[in-house]
Amino acid sequence: MTAPVVAPPRESIAQVDPPAGRMKPSGGLGRSIWRHRTLYLMAIPGIVYFLVFKYLPMGGLVIAFQNYMPFLGVGGSPWVGFDHFVRFFTEDTFFMLLRNTLVLSGLLLVFSFPVPIILALMLNELRGRVFKRSIQSIVYLPHFMSWVIVVSIFYVLLTTDRGAINNLILAWGGDSVAFLTDPDWLRPMYVAQHIWKSAGWGTIVYLAAMTAVDVGLYEAAELDGAGRMRQTWHITLPAIRPVIVVMFILAIGDILELGFEHTFLLLNSLNREMGEIFDAYVYTAGIQNGQLSYASAVGLLKGLVGLILVVIANRMAKKFGEEGVY
Repeated sequence: MTAPVVAPPRESIAQVDPPAGRMKPSGGLGRSIWRHRTLYLMAIPGIVYFLVFKYLPMGGLVIAFQNYMPFLGVGGSPWVGFDHFVRFFTEDTFFMLLRNTLVLSGLLLVFSFPVPIILALMLNELRGRVFKRSIQSIVYLPHFMSWVIVVSIFYVLLTTDRGAINNLILAWGGDSVAFLTDPDWLRPMYVAQHIWKSAGWGTIVYLAAMTAVDVGLYEAAELDGAGRMRQTWHITLPAIRPVIVVMFILAIGDILELGFEHTFLLLNSLNREMGEIFDAYVYTAGIQNGQLSYASAVGLLKGLVGLILVVIANRMAKKFGEEGVY
């Protein structure tokens, strides 16, 4: 007689090792880093940049709560608490700075932010490869120019002393326009220069997102009779919408960070009332007047406002079903 087959106990079944082909990969963080060591090596310059120029300087923000004196140092300077913040909010120029900064930021969001999207959609419709790359190179070029060069080009074109634009106006029987000194022209000129310099470079992100769109969607839409405009509206734009949302959230976070150099080059004694912003004010207070603690307090306040705006915009994006930044 054959002996009956007895099933092994449940405990022994649980202790049986899985087949070699189904074993879970072992190893911790070190093994993962070694496996992707090439990618980490490529990321080292970016990591070092952020550590040196972004994170380490944050330790100096402590002087925003001190009456910092260079010969005493951070450890020996007296603490003043929130006195610099109170002073900033009670300054006569606070509301002027806030108004100018918000107006310029709003104009950039309305007029400058959509331009790279529109330009990327137009470039995506070009079929000639050589022609397309030539146009891309031309629109990228202003990004590599410094603001000094950009403002100088506009100065040569717009100056009342033999400027090209004013020469055309005079040739057509009109009167010369003081573009550079008239306060009403400061904001349009600021937005125009920003668009000309940054629009081409901003298309890179959107063109990269368009390469991930399934070509079969366009073919199916074409078979259904959809033209290029309908394909762009119903296929391309929905495909890059998450990227647009992320870029918009980041733009919201920089609403108080317009940059010092561009504004400083446009300002003069006649248009300062319409163009002075927080960044220019920080330079004047901290570098020219030597009020380092006060300027640090203003800079810290700008950073906190930007952080709060990013968090709020990200939550709003997630409520509408978008992925957001994080």
